[in-house]
Amino acid sequence: MKKWKLGVATVAAIAALGLAGCSNNQGSSNSKNVTMWVHVSNTDPEGKALQKNINDFNKENKHGYKAKVQFIPRSGSGGGYEDKVNAALNSGSLPDVLTLDGPNTAAYAHSKIIQPVGKYIQGKDDFVKSIMDQGTYDKKLYAIGYSESSIGFYYNKKMFKEAGIKDSELPTLSKPWNWNQFKAICKKITNHFHEPAINMNLNDHSEMALYSFAPFVWSAGGSITNPAGTKAVGYFNSKQTTSAFQLIQDMVKDGYTTISPKDKGFETGKYAMFMTGVWEVQTLQNQYKNLKWGVLPYPVSPKTNKEVSPTGSWQYAMSSAAKNKKAAGALINYLVSKKALMTNERIMGNTVLPVRKSVAKELVPKVGPAMKFFIKQNQTTGHARPVLVNYPQVTRTFADTVQNVTLYKKNPNVQKVMDEQAKVIQKYLQK
Repeated sequence: MKKWKLGVATVAAIAALGLAGCSNNQGSSNSKNVTMWVHVSNTDPEGKALQKNINDFNKENKHGYKAKVQFIPRSGSGGGYEDKVNAALNSGSLPDVLTLDGPNTAAYAHSKIIQPVGKYIQGKDDFVKSIMDQGTYDKKLYAIGYSESSIGFYYNKKMFKEAGIKDSELPTLSKPWNWNQFKAICKKITNHFHEPAINMNLNDHSEMALYSFAPFVWSAGGSITNPAGTKAVGYFNSKQTTSAFQLIQDMVKDGYTTISPKDKGFETGKYAMFMTGVWEVQTLQNQYKNLKWGVLPYPVSPKTNKEVSPTGSWQYAMSSAAKNKKAAGALINYLVSKKALMTNERIMGNTVLPVRKSVAKELVPKVGPAMKFFIKQNQTTGHARPVLVNYPQVTRTFADTVQNVTLYKKNPNVQKVMDEQAKVIQKYLQK
């Protein structure tokens, strides 16, 4: 989940190409072989876990199905894997099963690149709601996630104590802090250390922007579009949504955060807080063993007190080119079975969250406080990103909006920015 760069142009091209040649797959409906493409390297922990699960599937399934996976690592800009998928659309050589990022479900499904997989997945009630939401398009399950993610507010315990912040002031999932309380603590820290209190990743204008800041919007009762995904004007520029972006601007304007954070500023004691993902747990445990830290939940809107956190990750899907749907469906079902998901957790460590409640129940007694926190937060406050056909353009506009409001001298009127950006998003939505 660290690599958030979306292949925006590629996904947009995919949506335009649709089924260009998908039916030319050379497989047979009676074939026992299943081909699969994934976006990671076979040397990554995720790749190693997948290969282990593929080997187990080949040995254990009772139908003689044989799966073969091709590892096609993504580049830093999101190329590589997406480029390969795009080329396969033109040549009609898509595999039976492929991986795709959660927000791209609608584009792939709308273009008939993937087909529904719901009837092949067992124990759907065991999956957390956010996973089902991100894989559903037009009321059908088109993809199923194999890991979850979240963001927390990491804090330096020593710096908090030095700034005079008592443990009794710290929020919990059962007793969250609101935006005003959050800013009050930031003020104490900034005044004491004469540095921004928190790195909010405002220099990251990729998918990380919508992923991490949308929970503020949802907590305020706002939204990016209407539920049907057809209107942004009146929604993205509503008072509720605007209040979340006003918070972002105020954080920068008051000096509590910065648009140009120092790399490793939290880890090295420059910033007392860091708003980032669950993957930071492993980094801190392995590389900064002397740092005393904890994790706090998302601040909530003082008007709603609604707790919301981000979710989502990569998924498995069956391409429309798959001839033997039962074989492809059996593979996907196995890869999201409790056994396979436990293999993922063992090999990938403290970097991802479980997608099945049964896996979470088994993991909680075995993990540390931070992972316990993230698992609970994911299950109780998780919110999937919107499922939109033109999501890449929408998330890019969201990131631009975050950047625009942080430039408070140039754009002091947040409502004006929101009015303009709502019109931009509107252009990308289906009529």
